[in-house]
Amino acid sequence: MSNNLILVVEDEKNIAELVRLYLRNEGFRVEIARTGREALERHRTLKPALVVLDLMLPEIDGLEVCRRLRREANTPVIMLTARSDDVDKIVGLELGADDYVTKPFNPRELVARVKAVLRRAAESHTVLAPDEVLTAGDVTLDMARREVRVGDRLLTLRAKEFDLLAALLRHPGVVMSRERLLSEVWGYEWAGDTRTVDVHIAWLRDKLAGSTVRIETVWGVGYKLVPPSASSPPATGSPAGEVRT
Repeated sequence: MSNNLILVVEDEKNIAELVRLYLRNEGFRVEIARTGREALERHRTLKPALVVLDLMLPEIDGLEVCRRLRREANTPVIMLTARSDDVDKIVGLELGADDYVTKPFNPRELVARVKAVLRRAAESHTVLAPDEVLTAGDVTLDMARREVRVGDRLLTLRAKEFDLLAALLRHPGVVMSRERLLSEVWGYEWAGDTRTVDVHIAWLRDKLAGSTVRIETVWGVGYKLVPPSASSPPATGSPAGEVRT
């Protein structure tokens, strides 16, 4: 890999060194920052391929670091959170994090997540046709420009929202399981919590409101994009647009 540098932002020395050990064993170069301020400074100078970011940091917390990183670059971010509730995870994803791992974690799982996120980042620039344009109804997605329009209105989408919509647009009317979407959009197989998909689907639905297409829930399976010509009523007994996990 041309850039195999990982910036680990973690103030607990034992955890930082453990992560460094496992990543180095897989061929990565690793630099460590112990505060939020140091993380921002080292990111600017080192330009790492990926950032592993703890949320509980001195000086500047991880969520604010993630927010500032997203204003400066598209470097992939994997969050580390010690909390079991969903608040930090959802906020972190909303700010642009690519994935999260909850402490305590298996270092091998973290390494697998790092590889998957990097693979997905590479594929988004190489495997996907750079001039691909996908359309359904009044929605147009331009891969080269990384733009989505509803009619003449330009939408502002996060990176994963864009990739998720692209996956759905490539298979209009086809039911996409959460696991398949995780594989195609996030780049890994994940048999556990698939709520990341549900959260991003909810955000996409909000931004596509008023368009002629909709994302339909297929209960117990996943989602499908329904273009105008295939419009059908929502599933019986479930409010349109509701996200169930």
